[in-house]
Parts: sequence; structure tokens; C-alpha cells
Amino acid sequence: MSTAPATIDGPLLTADGVPLKASLEKSLRRSKLRALLLVAPPLLFLIFLFVIPIGNMLTRSVDDKLINNVLPQTFEAFEAWDKESEPSEAMFEALYNDLKSAEKTDIGKASVRMNYALPGWRSLVKRTARKIKKMEPPYKEAFVKADDRWLDNTYWLSLGIMKDKRTLGYYWNAIDRTYDFDKNVIHQPDERKVYNLLWWRTILVSILVTIACLILAYPVAYLLATLPMRISNLLMICVLMPFWTSLLVRIVAWMIMLQQNGVVNDTLVAAGIISDDNRLAMMYNFNGTIIVMTQILLPFMILPIYSVMKTIPPSLMKAAQNLGATPTLAFIRVYMPQTIPGIGAGCILVFIVAIGYYITPELVGGKDGRLIGNMVAYHMQRSLNWGLAAAMGTILLGVILLFYWVYDKIIGIDNMKMG
Repeated sequence: MSTAPATIDGPLLTADGVPLKASLEKSLRRSKLRALLLVAPPLLFLIFLFVIPIGNMLTRSVDDKLINNVLPQTFEAFEAWDKESEPSEAMFEALYNDLKSAEKTDIGKASVRMNYALPGWRSLVKRTARKIKKMEPPYKEAFVKADDRWLDNTYWLSLGIMKDKRTLGYYWNAIDRTYDFDKNVIHQPDERKVYNLLWWRTILVSILVTIACLILAYPVAYLLATLPMRISNLLMICVLMPFWTSLLVRIVAWMIMLQQNGVVNDTLVAAGIISDDNRLAMMYNFNGTIIVMTQILLPFMILPIYSVMKTIPPSLMKAAQNLGATPTLAFIRVYMPQTIPGIGAGCILVFIVAIGYYITPELVGGKDGRLIGNMVAYHMQRSLNWGLAAAMGTILLGVILLFYWVYDKIIGIDNMKMG
């Protein structure tokens, strides 16, 4: 006698009568919602503190729409000009309409931008703007009466540099290039070439500081990892002590030590190493910047290397020596390769901090120790050329990413460890 297989009519139900498929979908939605809530705080942190500021910086570095919004009719008349004859009455009338309708604050900002293209624009525009309400046709005569520089075609030709709402001019300026009146890229005059030197000096200082920190940090980290705990803890306190002291206080202390009548020079003179007339110049120069930055950034190199060394079993060195290797060979062939992840982490950390350093070069570096970060601060705070400052910041970010990519190709980011 054969029996028919049992069949189930309708959807599968859970114990409380809810369809199993709907229950699984609801459970999956709850899991996704919990995961989203867990990820949301760090995601918002990254967006508001990294993505938005960097995006704003990238936008400012190519933004040139302010001048176009303030002088739209002027640029329209400029496009119809033959660039050889004197500016026509229509151009002066367009400029009059733009200056009369614009806000004073916008005119001030626009004149600053125009001054970047050709020095003299700011005073010319401000002087004319004060008399704009009293002007009557013919406008060319009225403008020339206000300031005879309006007949100088050089000022009008410089409008060609600013006619586009998006520009790469700030980036060209950041590497000692500029636009001519036909918007061709040319070299800056020799007396205005300064940024390329600062870029090379910044990279050189960052590399030298990183190498110096590595040379000093490696033996300290080795002692921290191998000495008895009682002595190691005392040494760790000495390493961490700079973090408990204000950065400004440490820099001022170094300034007192490194000056020509400071502790270092006095000690060298007292020891007979140098004469009193040949004291070393270690302040307000390149050397002072290297010395102080190395001391300040040294803990950032020690801690990653130490954290990796602490995980290396001491038995590996003993095993290598039991197999016939000398202590030196065992250290070089067995111990040192295992510390490369810590070395990589420390070098990346120190280099990234050093390349954007600002306070130490400002206080200790003087003219010969000034870095690109000091120029970014100058344009943000004094010259108010935020476009150039943003372009420099973007290039700085690109240099860091380039070195990061090189490090990944040579050593590999997967091998970088913090312990």
C-alpha cells in the first residue's frame, strides 16, 4: 500500500503566526539598522572633520567666480575689446555699472583678487569706487579724471587672467608659475620666485627629521623592549614626558639652549671644543629647525617601533645564536627584519607630521628654516589669499599621498603595524 507525500499548503509561518519570509526580512532590516547606527558616529566624524574641509579646500583652490560676479558687464565688454586700442567708452560704462551696483565689501574682496593678477589694482579700484556716485557720462573721461591709470592698457589686459570662474592660476603660483595676459603659463620673475625653494626645503627637512628620529629612536625602543620592567618603565616615563609639557614651552626651552649665549654653546666653550669667538649659529636657521623638530617628533617614532619590538619573542635571538650566528648577525638577520612594520609606521607618522609643521619653523627657523606650512599660514592670516593657501594645502596633500603610495610599493601598507 503506497502513501502520498505530505504537502504544505500556504507559506511557512513562525510560532506566532507571522510568515517566515517576512520575519526574516524584518530581522535583516533590524540588523542593518543596528550596523548603520554603529557606523554613523565615525562616519559623521570623517565627513564633517575631513571630507567637507578637504572638499572646501579643493573648491577654493580653483574658485575665481567672485571677481566675475562683481564685474560681469566689465568682462563682457572686455571680451569684445580688440586688446590693442584704448579701452572704449562702452568698457568704462560697463565698469561704472558694475561698481555702482556692487556692495562695498564685494568690491574690496574683488580688488584684492585683482591685485594678485597685477599689483596696483586694489588702490585703483578703491580710489575710483569712492567717487563712483558722483560720476556722469562720458564715463571714460570721469574715470581718467579719478585716476589717470585707467588709460594704461596693462590693467585692462590683466582682466584676461581673471575672466574664467574656474582657474588653475593658484596652483601655478604655488610652483612659481603664472599666467600672462593671454593666459599662457610663464615663469614668475626671478624676484618673485620663492615657492619651489620652500617645497624642496620642506621635503628635505621632513626626510632628514624622519631619518634622525629613526636613528635615535631605534636603540631607545630596543632598550624599552629588552630591559627589565622596572628600568623600562622609568625610561618610558622619560619618553612620554614631552607629551605632558606644552609644545610652546619646549620650543622656548630649545631657543634658550641653542642661542649663541645659550647652554649648548656655553658648554662647548667651557669644554674647549670651540672658542668664544666661534660660537655655533644654531638658532633662526636650517640647523635649528632640524634639531628642534627631531626632539619634538622623536616619541612618535619610538612608540610604534617599541610596540612591535615588544611582541618579538626573545627566544628567536637565542635560537639563532645556538645555530651558530653571532649576536650581531642574529640581530641583523633575525631581529631587525621583524621590526620593519614598526619602522614603517613610525616613519610614515613622523614624515606626515613634519611635512606640515608650522610652529617650530616659525619660531626657530628664521629665514633659512621657513617651510611651506609657514607660507600657507601667511596667506591665510595676512595676505588673505585663501585661494593660493588652498592650492598649497592641496599640493601638500598630494605630496603626502605620493609618498604614501611609494611606501606601499616598496614596503607595503599591509606590513605597517602599531603593535
